[in-house]
Amino acid sequence: MLKLYNTLTRRKQEFIPINASEVLMYTCGPTVYNYAHIGNLRTYVFMDLLRRSLHYEGYTIKGVMNITDVGHLMSDSDTGEDKMEMASREQRKSPLEIAAFYTDVFFADLKKLNINRPEIIAKATDHIKEMIAYTKSLLDSGYAYETSDAIYFDISKFPRYGMLSGIDLDSQLAGARVSINDEKRHPADFALWKKAEPGHIMRWMSPWGEGYPGWHIECSVMSQKYLHAPFDIHSGGVDHIPIHHENEIAQNDAITGIQTVNYWIHGEFMLVDGGKMSKSLGNVYTLSQLQDKGYSPLDFRLFCLNTHYRSKLNFTFQGMDSAKASREKLLIQLLRHRESSVKTPSNIIESYANSFRQAIEDDLNVPLALGILFTAIKEAKSCDIYNLVLDFDKIFALSLDELPKVNDTSDETLIPDSVVELVNARVEAKLQKNYALADEMRKKILDMGYIVIDTPTGPKITLVDKNNNAK
Repeated sequence: MLKLYNTLTRRKQEFIPINASEVLMYTCGPTVYNYAHIGNLRTYVFMDLLRRSLHYEGYTIKGVMNITDVGHLMSDSDTGEDKMEMASREQRKSPLEIAAFYTDVFFADLKKLNINRPEIIAKATDHIKEMIAYTKSLLDSGYAYETSDAIYFDISKFPRYGMLSGIDLDSQLAGARVSINDEKRHPADFALWKKAEPGHIMRWMSPWGEGYPGWHIECSVMSQKYLHAPFDIHSGGVDHIPIHHENEIAQNDAITGIQTVNYWIHGEFMLVDGGKMSKSLGNVYTLSQLQDKGYSPLDFRLFCLNTHYRSKLNFTFQGMDSAKASREKLLIQLLRHRESSVKTPSNIIESYANSFRQAIEDDLNVPLALGILFTAIKEAKSCDIYNLVLDFDKIFALSLDELPKVNDTSDETLIPDSVVELVNARVEAKLQKNYALADEMRKKILDMGYIVIDTPTGPKITLVDKNNNAK
């Protein structure tokens, strides 16, 4: 039985979907005004692990993810400039051009990381009519009120406000540095619809004049349109808990009269060298920048898998080097298992399979599951171990079914002298128990297009198929 940590109840709970076989799931997507950085992408690796785990348990998924292309101000509340308009001015392109470009880049990054798209992708600008109707309904029911600059949600009408984050609203407000809008009934009231200021590019006609939606209402509208209420899971990053997701709950539950989401699942932050990721510190990296430094996107995915989704992940290049080396070793070990005709006793395979499932079912304990994989590949070389690992890869998504094809190069005259010299030097290094040097030589041999497989009769050299990019 799958157990997940529910932020709403602050405990691990057995996952029981509303429908017996189909899970209804909403995921907060990107604001497409710039490149997604690796901290953002860690959140979507987590989303993918959750989705893959649900599939592994036998469920189908109806998943929705939004694309925010309007309404997200520079703060997560109601202050600052719209991120899309800011990017439009800085990059001298229209907001729609900005959104189209960065949406494409975002999905290209997801593909590189083997992250499957949710079934429904919903753009904010395609749902303006529904947002206006949603706002009007909250206004008519007394949950919202109009001021000179916006339509605001009145949190005093929703006594359970703060239930997700557990914040002490009054003490939080006492330390707030933003100026208070005198027209707001409570400083934490949030905008459902903003009236457009002069010069604001993105604007639509509404009953309250030209304007644009608040950020929080977008997710409420799109989740309700495609999943209705209630639905099973809402996922996102922990940074959304205190404002964005708190506001979603208030809107959703006010308009539906019920608890709209059963399980709120959140992924933790990524740090860089133990500190916050910040443009001013020059430590914000994109996936393409990691590739430029010689890392595969799947090296980064493996790096993410080594830390539980509810724990902070500290990014370092030393950690990336370790992930890269681990993935290379894993591929080489699996090649040996794949080429073996030996069978492993069924009770051993079953034991690994059961341990793996138990790890996944315990709130997606992927690091433990990864440890089970690395233990399994130490078994005697066997095609059964290889097939077992392919089953594990339904969760890991490291493309372990796309191992390099190898050609038997028993005729040593086909092997360049430089490769033979390295292989011999590696043998010598191992005899001297200088395993670090031997590992370094193995990497050099791999970079030259060959793989060394140690056998009882000595090293066997195989040629990596140049048309296969899994290396």
